[in-house]
Amino acid sequence: MAFECQKGIESLRICSIKPSKNRDNLTLELEKRKPLHKLDAKGGIVNSKCEELLTGNEVLPGCRSITELPPVLISEIFNLLEPKELGIVSCACTLLYQIASEHHVWKEFYCERWGQPILQPPFGAGHSDEKLWKELFVEREFRSKTFMGQYTIDMLYGHTEDVRAVFVLSSKKLVFTSGYDQIVRMWDLEEGLSIASSESLGCTIRAVAADSRLLVAGGTGGFIHGWRANDENPHLFNLRAPQNEDMEFQVWEHGGPITCLALDFNRMYSGSWDMSIRVWDRSSVECLKVLIHSDWVWNLAPHDTTVASTAGSDLYVWDTNSGSQLAIINNAHAGYTYSLARSHTGKLLFTGGEDGAIHMFEIFENAMYHVRRVATWIPHLNAVYSLAFEFPWLVSASSDGKLSLIDVRKLLRTNRKSSLNNSSKAVNPVDNVEPPQRMLHGFGSNLFAVDVGSNRIVCAGEEGLVRIWNFSQALEIEQRVQALRGLRLENRMRRRNRQLETNDKGRRDNPCSFTKKNQIDGHRNSWNNRRKMVWKVKASK
Repeated sequence: MAFECQKGIESLRICSIKPSKNRDNLTLELEKRKPLHKLDAKGGIVNSKCEELLTGNEVLPGCRSITELPPVLISEIFNLLEPKELGIVSCACTLLYQIASEHHVWKEFYCERWGQPILQPPFGAGHSDEKLWKELFVEREFRSKTFMGQYTIDMLYGHTEDVRAVFVLSSKKLVFTSGYDQIVRMWDLEEGLSIASSESLGCTIRAVAADSRLLVAGGTGGFIHGWRANDENPHLFNLRAPQNEDMEFQVWEHGGPITCLALDFNRMYSGSWDMSIRVWDRSSVECLKVLIHSDWVWNLAPHDTTVASTAGSDLYVWDTNSGSQLAIINNAHAGYTYSLARSHTGKLLFTGGEDGAIHMFEIFENAMYHVRRVATWIPHLNAVYSLAFEFPWLVSASSDGKLSLIDVRKLLRTNRKSSLNNSSKAVNPVDNVEPPQRMLHGFGSNLFAVDVGSNRIVCAGEEGLVRIWNFSQALEIEQRVQALRGLRLENRMRRRNRQLETNDKGRRDNPCSFTKKNQIDGHRNSWNNRRKMVWKVKASK
């Protein structure tokens, strides 16, 4: 499959190139019939919203260049641009480059796509906070194309039965897996080596969740088993340590198998086939809220003070402070709605179901909480058991033994200043069925779990193997391929030019060759003519 890394980012990468200083006097010629201060925002001038910020003395009748506008107004204009547009505008002149590079909007661009960065490099001399955010955004956006490149596959052996849960802790380069063998295993994400495994927990483990301070697992026994991080342990969790109440705990509240777990900064969430979600306090491990559903709970995804969940074939959104139901989508899928993923902003929900379809929903917070379906994909023939999302890639695992990779970038209305709550912009989801960008094959059995992190996709299923699809070298490989392709093209053009020069030189060195050839051809033609005449004479006799 062709690797399309360069195509989508060329216009973005130009925002890192300083323009020449001789373009400072660049002017934007306006049509006489249009007011000078009402150009479209995408053109880089003022729209009606920014016009309100100006006083009468600030609008100059003879203003013919955007650089003559007040810097505050230019900054407000830049607030209305997308990253690609902002990168293009920054190449117009040195002034716009400086304003665009140090604009606070780059932090918003980054955080609304990927959340807070795991590690922030120290500020260097001459680098402002905003400029650093721009560099982080450009680098991350550049690397977002890695999943379209080449990959290697690592296979992790250790589980003896089906693997039902996979969790990637990207910040610590760790992978946690569990399944029917009743054991939680910890792996090194980069090396693909087994680090530790727990004792048998006595039941099938169907859910695992972790962060840098806590690891929890739950299964058919209805209990939650947790390990707290040990700062002295380089791998955080000591899964085989003797029972210690300070470092390990179990809670029994659910009346049925636990199917899903999630963590945030202060709380822990668990969903069960007892048709409820329980919200826990992390420090005291006490149940704070119980959210009752009408069917088995399959999955959940918290964000801030809300939690989205799937139960039966329905999709729910709850307020975790009051315990009230904010929204519900009945019959989101034909059959059970098994899987759920959520964006970092919490505005986008992705569901996968028994019908093999994947739906994308958008959350609107008007006077009433509203959830609307905006896109649909049907990449699988069988049930979609697991979803993972890391902007801009949505990865799904299905019982048909395939992984689908979907780039949702073009479906997102990322103009932050336009109202996302405007229901008049509704899209007919029936007409908006998108194909996946890539399919990964090679599995002969059901896939039950998938997760994404650090340019890797980790999946597992019925065969008991854990596979890591490593795309970390995709960009380097593509750069080498492009360099070799350019070298071959250059050599081909050099040989062609040399051949043309040789031919031209041969013609100049022997200008009579064409005349001699004509003379030879003339003698041959005359001989043929004489031969024809002889035959005519013989025929006449």
